[in-house]
Amino acid sequence: MKRVLLLFLLALLVLAPACGQTAETSLAGHVQVVRVIDGDTIVISGDLKVRYIGIDTPEKDKPFFREATEANRELVQGKELRLVRDVSDKDRYDRLLRYVYADSIFVNLELVKEGWAEAKEYPPDTLHRNEFEAAEREAKAARRGIWSRR
Repeated sequence: MKRVLLLFLLALLVLAPACGQTAETSLAGHVQVVRVIDGDTIVISGDLKVRYIGIDTPEKDKPFFREATEANRELVQGKELRLVRDVSDKDRYDRLLRYVYADSIFVNLELVKEGWAEAKEYPPDTLHRNEFEAAEREAKAARRGIWSRR
């Protein structure tokens, strides 16, 4: 009986960390970009759309759409990504909501720093709100990207 209990506890110790893993953790380093849709949305392997949390980039019919899309492409195309969830898993359009990392670059933040995205709060997913807002203030002051004409 003690041996069975000991084996059970050992199994719990081994399996417990895996139970707490999210899909994006287990896919880290294995997520490939299939297509860049725009400045804040991509399609990854498995035909899943990913919408970047906490930022908003120009839409197709707006100024700087092409530049923001290209900036996103340069950051993620051909790279293995790490996707990190905040509170929500998906939005109303069934897109995964994630913070995206390409190598050591925090893509969401980098797009704001470069001036191709504005900080946009979408509660309850607000973990990096302060970082995004500070980066937007800096990009505005330097008149980078979308802020160059404002």
